[in-house]
Amino acid sequence: MANSSHPPPSLAPTLPPPFTHTTPPPAIITQGAEALLYRTHFLLPTHPCALKHRPSKPYRHPILDKRLTKHRILSEARTLVKCRREGVSVPAVLALDAEAGWMMVEWVEGRTVREVLFERGRRMKDVGLVGEKMEMDGVEDGVRRLMGRIGRVVGRMHEVGAVHGDLTTSNIMLRPLPAVQQNGDVVDGERAEDNGESLEGEVVLIDFGLAGQSIHDEDKAVDLYVLERAFGSTHPEAEAGFQEVLKVYGESYKGARVVLKRLEDVRMRGRKRSMLG
Repeated sequence: MANSSHPPPSLAPTLPPPFTHTTPPPAIITQGAEALLYRTHFLLPTHPCALKHRPSKPYRHPILDKRLTKHRILSEARTLVKCRREGVSVPAVLALDAEAGWMMVEWVEGRTVREVLFERGRRMKDVGLVGEKMEMDGVEDGVRRLMGRIGRVVGRMHEVGAVHGDLTTSNIMLRPLPAVQQNGDVVDGERAEDNGESLEGEVVLIDFGLAGQSIHDEDKAVDLYVLERAFGSTHPEAEAGFQEVLKVYGESYKGARVVLKRLEDVRMRGRKRSMLG
C-alpha cells in the first residue's frame, strides 16, 4: 500500500489496544483527517496486514463520536466483505473492533496507479515521447490495457451494489504478478518492470472509508466523475485513455449504459459549479 511521511514524534498517535504491546510495533504509513493507517502483522509475523484506526475526536460529543466511529467502521467492513464475496478485487477483512474503532485488512503489495502513471510519465519525458504518439515503445497499449482493467473492476463493484466514494488513482493499486513469462523465461517483478511491464498486474481497489452500498445510478455516476477528474487533473498525459475505462465499464454489466448517461448530467453540474465558483 502507498507510503507517506510519518508524523513528528511529538505528534505520534496512540495505538489502540491490543496493539500497544505488539512486537514489532505497527509502523504508521499515513495519517489522514479521519483515520490512521499502519503496517503490522496478523497472527504471524510473516502475514503482513494493514491496520486502520479511527481515533476519537475530542471536538465531538463522546456519545456521538462513538456512534459515528462504530457506524463508519462497520459500513466500510460490510462493503469490503460484500465486494470480496462477489469477486471484486479488494483487500480481505481480517479482524475488527467497531467499539474501539479499528479494522485489520489484507496488506496489498504493489504501487498505486497514481505512482505508476507518474513514473511512466517521467520515463516518457526522459526519452522524448511527450507530445508524440504513444504507440511508440508499447506505451499506448500498456495504458489502454490498464484502463480497461480499471473499468472492469469498477463496473463489477457497481454491479454488486457498492460505491467507493473516493475513487482516485491513489485508491487504486496494481498488485504485481508473481512472475512474468517472457520468451520461455520466468522474470521476477523488478526485472519485469524494467522490461516495460510496470503497467501490468491485478487492479485492486483500496480505502473504502467513504464507501457504501447503493443501487442508484447517480451514486455510481459520481464515482466515475471523481475518477475522471482525478485523471484530468493529476495525469493529463493519460487523460485521453480514460475513454477506455468508460468503454470497458459500459460493457461490464447490464445497467452500465444507464450510469454512463447519468454521468453526462453529473459532468454538466460539475461544469456549472466551476463556472460559478
